Amino acid sequence: MRLTVFWERMADHFGQGYADTFARDHVMADLGGRTVHEALDAGWEAKDVWRVVCAVMNVPGEKR
Repeated sequence: MRLTVFWERMADHFGQGYADTFARDHVMADLGGRTVHEALDAGWEAKDVWRVVCAVMNVPGEKR
């Protein structure tokens, strides 16, 4: 998954204004105690981060 697609999906689910705030502030155990930005910076693949976000935040199947 390209980062542009990842951020489009984040904005679609959380809203344009909140997606980045969520990605900077919400620490998830499934990302090794990291935020979305920290996980991506640490080398996690965007598709894997998106899967964690979907699981943790109960993203509906049609948005996955």
